[in-house]
Amino acid sequence: MNLEPGGPTGLRKLFSRDRPFLLPGAMNALAARIIEDTGFDAIYVTGAGVTNAALGMPDLGLITVSELAQQVALIRDVVELPLVVDGDTGFGNPVNTFRTVRMLERAGANAIQLEDQTFPKRCGHFEDKSVVDAGEFVAKIRAAADARTSEDFLIVARTDAAATHGIGEAIERARLFVGAGADVSFVEGPTTREDIALVGREVPGPKLINIVFGGKTPMLGLDELGGMGYSAVLYANAGLQASIRAMQDVYSHLKEHGDAAAISDRLAGFAERQRVIRKDFYDDLERRYSGGEEDN
Repeated sequence: MNLEPGGPTGLRKLFSRDRPFLLPGAMNALAARIIEDTGFDAIYVTGAGVTNAALGMPDLGLITVSELAQQVALIRDVVELPLVVDGDTGFGNPVNTFRTVRMLERAGANAIQLEDQTFPKRCGHFEDKSVVDAGEFVAKIRAAADARTSEDFLIVARTDAAATHGIGEAIERARLFVGAGADVSFVEGPTTREDIALVGREVPGPKLINIVFGGKTPMLGLDELGGMGYSAVLYANAGLQASIRAMQDVYSHLKEHGDAAAISDRLAGFAERQRVIRKDFYDDLERRYSGGEEDN
């Protein structure tokens, strides 16, 4: 296992494939390990998920760029897959965005997602959002492009204008942002199959779509979305939602019954837990440096 930071990206290749790829979200390093262990091609570091899991707070722009960068670094320490990191609004103006890109790239990100909401942002499936002037966001895209030190570092430009100005304005913004230098476009919150297909037809270049259980966007399948022109299908917080449900069930059972014997089939075994976090790798290191193995 290579634990060197900044592992191979491969993101441009993923986004240029004929068939779309699934992009699952990780809210912490353990979730990222499970995603990699399951066999996915890339990981999305979800701002909402990190805020929920690390802070116990809603996705209302409460996390700081330093807290996010710390989580990215922790994730990069234990996985080699490329990381697409939710950079919210860039945490301020274009100058702040420049610094955000530098911080996240150093922490191990291979791409940043930026959005055109006003700061503080709100979850894409919340009400009462607002977006900045399109020209202001173009400046952030330019700042992000200037800040990256590797041309393999991608910029994903998200617009939330569908909720505030309609799908037509969202498409116009997405086209503008691609023209300004974004590598991937992301129209958040289309509410019908027809709108999803329209974005796929009208916006050039690689496109990402976000599927949220309980959210505003219809839950279409990977093949159908690929046929509509999408390159990646994001499930930013499906793992987090599953974790919440599982912990609620287990803790409720413990509170009511006082033991977990009856629900042992819902728990990962002790050995499986150690396998997922690669305890064997650290056991090998310990043997090597304790004199149990000669370093040839």
